[in-house]
Amino acid sequence: MNFNDAVQKYNQNPTDDNLYSVARELCGQLKTAEKLKMLSGKRFFLRNGVDLITKGQKYNCRPCIAGGVKRLGIPEVAFSDGPRGVVMGNSTCFPVSMLRGASFDDELEYEIGSAIADEVAAQGGNYFAGICINLLRNPRWGRAQETYGEDPYLLGRMGAALTRAVQDKGIIACPKHYAVNSIENIRFDVNVLCDDKTLHEVYLPHFNACIDAGAMSIMGAYNLFRGEHCCESKYLLKDVLRDEWGFTGFTISDFLMGVRNAPKALKAGLDIEMPQIMHYATLPLDLKTGKVSTDDVDASVQSILRGLIKITPKLKDTPKSVVACKKHTQLAKKAALEGTVLLKNDGVLPLPAGSKVGIVGRYANKINVGDHGSSSVFAPYTVTPYEGLCNLYGKENVVLFEGTAFSPGIPKLKACDAVVVCVGSDYKQEGENLANFSKSDKTTEKAMGGDRYSLRIPEDEVRLIRAACRVFDKVIVNIIGGSAYIIEEWKDGANAIFHSFYSGMEGGNALAELLSGKVNPSGHLPFTMAKDENDYPDFLFPSAKTRDITYGYYHGYTLLDKEQKKAAYPFGFGLSYTNFKYTKIKAKDTGDSVEISLNVANKGGRDGKTVVQAYAGAEGGHPVKLLKGFKKVFVKAGESESVKIRIDKNNLKFYNPENKEWYLEDKYTFFVGQNSEDVTEVKL
Repeated sequence: MNFNDAVQKYNQNPTDDNLYSVARELCGQLKTAEKLKMLSGKRFFLRNGVDLITKGQKYNCRPCIAGGVKRLGIPEVAFSDGPRGVVMGNSTCFPVSMLRGASFDDELEYEIGSAIADEVAAQGGNYFAGICINLLRNPRWGRAQETYGEDPYLLGRMGAALTRAVQDKGIIACPKHYAVNSIENIRFDVNVLCDDKTLHEVYLPHFNACIDAGAMSIMGAYNLFRGEHCCESKYLLKDVLRDEWGFTGFTISDFLMGVRNAPKALKAGLDIEMPQIMHYATLPLDLKTGKVSTDDVDASVQSILRGLIKITPKLKDTPKSVVACKKHTQLAKKAALEGTVLLKNDGVLPLPAGSKVGIVGRYANKINVGDHGSSSVFAPYTVTPYEGLCNLYGKENVVLFEGTAFSPGIPKLKACDAVVVCVGSDYKQEGENLANFSKSDKTTEKAMGGDRYSLRIPEDEVRLIRAACRVFDKVIVNIIGGSAYIIEEWKDGANAIFHSFYSGMEGGNALAELLSGKVNPSGHLPFTMAKDENDYPDFLFPSAKTRDITYGYYHGYTLLDKEQKKAAYPFGFGLSYTNFKYTKIKAKDTGDSVEISLNVANKGGRDGKTVVQAYAGAEGGHPVKLLKGFKKVFVKAGESESVKIRIDKNNLKFYNPENKEWYLEDKYTFFVGQNSEDVTEVKL
């Protein structure tokens, strides 16, 4: 039997039992040396490091490869990173995942996943490790931009959509980083502690959702969990992932530092050491000395084969012309339009046609699409905010001032009808804690990214905002960055505020269309913007005397609910240029689910979209409310739409750590609204 024979045999009876049987049979055809070679990446430094030095190439400039057995036609795992697009080549740079989470649109995320899969395939890949679903417990986390938000249900919905999309195209989907990974600067040695109830209800449901969606691979995390590195945790990789969730695919390590002890990792269920054989180089000797067994090796080989057999036959030849094609770049623009959040508007927006617009700040005309670490995408072009305004209003009607110390008396700015102030962060303030990988950025400054020490806008930018508010009648602040900011000291002075995150290669055009009203804003915050830093859970920086941190049961909106505090801008918040009213809200028990029904009326003069959010709560030591359903709804001006949201009762269950079972409470209260604070209570 070769690989093609195995695929044909599986396709004749595509069940899990047959998949296991076929993988075992194919594994039996392999020699021991071939099996061991299946378990590690190869030629990473040769394929990436040499090109980095000699050709100025970047990380993952081509697929990172692992395994493969040419003799039997078993394909290599050909890895591409993400998640804001394909890291290889000059691909479409979509908005970061956090903005896409703000869209609350998993159907759109499926479209994005399909486009990404095509671009992976066109560049020789068969594996996408861009499904980042780590939970945002504190916005200080440097890689917050790579995930979808603070809520497990939102993470699961969006991650599952991306999983299904890429695997439907024959690209193996890899959710990451499993698990409890949300601190960057000490990611290699931070030890996360949490009780079983917190782990299963808060930090694992979104991973389980991706497994239920069919994910055939998963990447372990760098950090430790209960004193063990996640890539060596039998509890995470076998007891939970395989035994509880029924995962049938294969696991990989995070790159270079994920594995520390080869026998322990393999026996725990870590199948492939990426991106290069390092610790797994000892496995031949470990096999001879009995530190690992043939059964251990075969178990991992069969896991890898199951993933390849089930998914890669769907992969089709894809022309390179799809990479950053017009269809995909317009999809990137659509995502930016759907996810940008309007936080404040006192009536100055939208800006009418023919307006003369000033745009100021260090990010006004700078390419700023996210960090420069492993998720960096090198798009063929990027539209800055200034360029987007020029494209829509005409260059003669746009006044640019880059920097943060302009004189309030600049005549050209004073002649403008409105001024847009671009503030926030870039790769120097937040991101993966690595040296700058970019070959195009010419800065000589040290660029390390990492966690954010401050959650506030930099002081020089706050001074810029205040100066603009003193001088100009209409000031719109555009926040650029990966997650939440504390903006209490200046928000009242601004006439309007957008949070545009890192909005991708078409972000400037999207911002202009939102400012002008050509498109009505419809993004909603995927996290809580608090009034004070202390409203978030504790966080660890390198200066801490300990590397142990306990993750608690509450964070984000659940923590504010528990402490009876109000947010500056609550989870799920987002304004529109029109107004929506929710009426006739009902909850009905349908047996295996609860159906929420309501009427959504657009009371304003513009067509628009709203995100209907359904929450559930129960007494007995649980959060006041938890997101359990959402739907983005388009309603024409003056009209109304009937909306139904189905909540599966399995998603209402809580975890009992004593008997390790999930259970339903006797009584639930449901809440429906436009954000986590603006809700209407409804009972069954």
